[in-house]
Amino acid sequence: MKVLLDTNILIHREAPVVVNQDIGLIFHWLDRLRYDKCVHPISITEINQHKDEKVRNSFVAKISSYRIIKTPAPMSPEVQSLSDTYDVNENDRNDSNILNELFTERVDLILSEDRGLTRKANILGIGNKVFTIDSFLEKVVAENPDLIEYKVLSVRKTLFGNIDINNSFFDSLREGYPGFNKWFNRKSDEPAYVCFDDGGKLLAFLYLKVEDQHEPYSDIFPHFKPKRRLKIGTFKIELNGFKLGERFLKIVFDNAVKQRIDEIYVTVFPNTVEQERLINLFGDFGFYLYGEKKNSYGNEQVYIRDMKPQCKAENPCLNFPFINCNARNFLVPIRPEYHTDLLPDSILRTESPTNFIEHQPHRNSIRKVYVSRSYFKDLIPGDNIIFYRMGGLYKSVVTTIGVVENVHKNIKNEEQFINLCRKRSVFSDDELREQWKFMPKYKPFIVDFLYSYSFPKRPNMDILIKNGIIKDVTSAPRGFERISNDQFNTIIRLSESDPYIIVS
Repeated sequence: MKVLLDTNILIHREAPVVVNQDIGLIFHWLDRLRYDKCVHPISITEINQHKDEKVRNSFVAKISSYRIIKTPAPMSPEVQSLSDTYDVNENDRNDSNILNELFTERVDLILSEDRGLTRKANILGIGNKVFTIDSFLEKVVAENPDLIEYKVLSVRKTLFGNIDINNSFFDSLREGYPGFNKWFNRKSDEPAYVCFDDGGKLLAFLYLKVEDQHEPYSDIFPHFKPKRRLKIGTFKIELNGFKLGERFLKIVFDNAVKQRIDEIYVTVFPNTVEQERLINLFGDFGFYLYGEKKNSYGNEQVYIRDMKPQCKAENPCLNFPFINCNARNFLVPIRPEYHTDLLPDSILRTESPTNFIEHQPHRNSIRKVYVSRSYFKDLIPGDNIIFYRMGGLYKSVVTTIGVVENVHKNIKNEEQFINLCRKRSVFSDDELREQWKFMPKYKPFIVDFLYSYSFPKRPNMDILIKNGIIKDVTSAPRGFERISNDQFNTIIRLSESDPYIIVS
């Protein structure tokens, strides 16, 4: 198996300071699975022109560990046409040349953090062979569960003073931000969100700060107008393949709603693959580049996210976490053994949190997958789905609102089915194979949805019947069953939901 490493992966590998252990994990897997690590001559040229001499020297010293492509493939007409249409500079054309090696089947996979390259791969129909660091880790961990096992403990809130400032986790922050230790010590009595593995290793850290209309922003250009803001002060994720980035981003949104924030913002140096990946994650959920923050150690990019309650965008991620009360609404059943595994923030009072330690990616993700054989399949992006936890007259409860992001009905084969579900459903690869083979004439379909809101109070089946949501005990939902806007609003009232998140 030949894997072509894009320039950004190589630079990340040869950086003088290892800002994230994930790159070592990637190379561990490449070696463990005996993949050939291929490098395109264009990448060699780009690295030789890199501004950091240490990166250049490190790559030269290790070049023998890579397979250099000696004779690049002639440009195929399809890739050339794509290049003529979309490429506007040398970097774009370089990406097309690298992508051409995959299209002409000179290599089997490409590993890259470049989203432009990924978009072009999708146009060419080979997007399933281009992997980011995260998606590659997800693939190899799922396909080789017996080689390595990770356990991730749940996120918890603690005080700065309870965290070891000398932990190597913070080395990249110390490198990038002079005075980091002094700043950290000043925050000793302030809260932060952290995540450790089962060996006590720090994997993730998040610090949030609420700022009012009087906060000075003299170093941000263009200057901010007075607003109530939530600042993402520090956001670092070390482990990959487990959706911790999405888990922590949900914490950001939950706090923004609770604090009635007008705007969220974050400042970041786009200097490393790690930081670029965070920028991409923010961008997926509506953050956009606003301007710059000027300081003594360089200019940071400023990204903001409007938090006014609205549901104007067609892409549900850009409206998250708000719910459009004018959208179509559906009840959908979920079996008790799957409910809290998929929807951990919707845990019932009768369940123990210790039974749901977050060692599975699908628990951490905002974007999740529901596998269904419902007779009704014609869901569309933006539909609201209310999860109904099955259990009988008094134990069946509605717990959660999800928003449909996408629906996959015409799935070609088992491999595609597994790839679409992997890491976002409650099922392992083997269980997904069983799902696919069960009832061959009636193949399942997949609903991608956003885990938007957990009800504070969970009305049971008895209450739903008395309030006209369900007709009687024999009429519990068996698939996606539509309810009216009035019934939806009744559920919102009965569940004592925060009206702030419901947008008309």
